[in-house]
Amino acid sequence: MSKKKKKFRKVGSVNPKPLSPVSPAPARIGVFNPDYSMVKKDLKNIGMLAGFFFVVLFVLSFILK
Repeated sequence: MSKKKKKFRKVGSVNPKPLSPVSPAPARIGVFNPDYSMVKKDLKNIGMLAGFFFVVLFVLSFILK
């Protein structure tokens, strides 16, 4: 089988127009104030489970020796 060749074509004009100066960002109306209490609670639970499993592994290492 022969390989297909991709055809490339230029998009746009040869002489691009100069860019206009960037306008300043509009003023923000509201204040972004997210509530991370559930995230903190989940991270605390994950940390407690990880600690518990490390203790279990530590105890099992002495029992299985």
